[in-house]
Amino acid sequence: MNNTEDLSIVRPELLQIAEAVARDKAIDQELVIEAMEEAIQTAAKKKYGQELQIKAEIDRKSGEIKLSRVMLVVETVELASEQVTLEQGKFIDESAKIGDLLHDPLPPIDFGRVSAQTAKQVIVQKVKEADKERQYQEFKDKAGQIISGIVKRVEYGSIHLDLGKAEAFMRKDDTIPREVFRPGDRTRAYITEVKKDINGPQIYLSRTSNDFMAALFTQEVPEIYDGIITIKSVARDPGSRAKIAVTSSDKTIDPVGACVGMRGSRVQAVVNELQGEKIDIISWSEDAASFIVNTLSPAEVTKVVLDEEIKKVEVIVPDDQLSLAIGRKGQNVRLASHVSKWEISILTEGDESDRRQKETKKETQELIDALVIDEVIAHLLVSEGFKKVETVAYVPIEELKSIGGFDEKLAEELKSRAITFLEEKEEELEKEIKQLGVEDSIKSLEILDLETLVILGKNNIKTKDDLADLSSDELLEIAGDKILDLEEANKIIMKAREDWFNDIN
Repeated sequence: MNNTEDLSIVRPELLQIAEAVARDKAIDQELVIEAMEEAIQTAAKKKYGQELQIKAEIDRKSGEIKLSRVMLVVETVELASEQVTLEQGKFIDESAKIGDLLHDPLPPIDFGRVSAQTAKQVIVQKVKEADKERQYQEFKDKAGQIISGIVKRVEYGSIHLDLGKAEAFMRKDDTIPREVFRPGDRTRAYITEVKKDINGPQIYLSRTSNDFMAALFTQEVPEIYDGIITIKSVARDPGSRAKIAVTSSDKTIDPVGACVGMRGSRVQAVVNELQGEKIDIISWSEDAASFIVNTLSPAEVTKVVLDEEIKKVEVIVPDDQLSLAIGRKGQNVRLASHVSKWEISILTEGDESDRRQKETKKETQELIDALVIDEVIAHLLVSEGFKKVETVAYVPIEELKSIGGFDEKLAEELKSRAITFLEEKEEELEKEIKQLGVEDSIKSLEILDLETLVILGKNNIKTKDDLADLSSDELLEIAGDKILDLEEANKIIMKAREDWFNDIN
């Protein structure tokens, strides 16, 4: 390409130049030749006129350049620089017909210094664009893979890596804490994203990604690579501790043992790559309770109470296991929550006992106040599972009679008192709702109990539109424990907004 000025003279050398450039840039030779053709077209337009449609062709065997003016055969010429009549077209090609594109040969051009320079710039630009496209195509499919590179430079903690054919970027927060990089260091990282950019492909790397650890185990453990062992989830505190849950489709293969390797060789290789990050390898289980117990290892667990509806779990541990279960700065329970995808609360056996006693005392007192009974009877009811007035009011009489020491007369009396209490309470709530000015439009939704309506009324939420104007967060804050979660709050608000959508339709 050094002798661009002789482009029109040394025609056979064009193919040699194209071949050399293609080999040097690792791109298709055809792309280089097409860039040359475009450069020649640009130079030819400078000579013959920018308004003309000029086509340059380089013979792929001889290197000969052919220039021609391209014109469209039309019935009526509207653009003289690009169109000809049929009569004019027949002078170029006797077989011409309306709609044909004609190629009228032009004399070869002698590249002047300016034209040659322009051609050279076009070729260089096209080759660069082709090189960038090649890089993008090469790396776009490597997203989700581990790649090795050499540190090129470090800027404000962020790392620029030379991958050989491209450059990659790793943000500071994608590097493991206390990890030091210097120019010339070789390191491995996980390709998180490859973006197309005018300056070439933007390749983003990470060493803190959960997927990086998963990919490292895939490299070190053949059973994972072969699909026999599956990584279910990963949770990391980069550079400190991590948990990885694995399971095996082959019952004869221990997934944890396979990941640990002989004398810990496999897991140690991953630990070394992650700068000493401690890794807990956990056996995954379909049984949520068992799996959660595994995630809290090495702490011992005595009891697990699941709430599957809201994905929350209470874990009871011995008093001396509390600090181990929680971990330093809450690390163990936090990682266990992430890897299990459950919100985990840790209680000691002592805490649970105290809470249970308080709950029992509260429930007992509520029954004493509502049914006007003594503590012994109230305690018996609570211990047998009749913890709410509603339960006493609406269960079959036979269930109450089955409690030790209860006869039919006592059971019927308790049931009657419970029903009376609830009816009186309902009357009081209805009266209060009316006094607050809560409209029937909210009551008609039939999704809120009377106690919640009173709470809303006290907070000046008195119409269906008032309720519809609230956000889920606002409703949850106002109603407190009367509404379970944001999902339920959102359902209530959407119900209140139904008329809005009906009006639109």
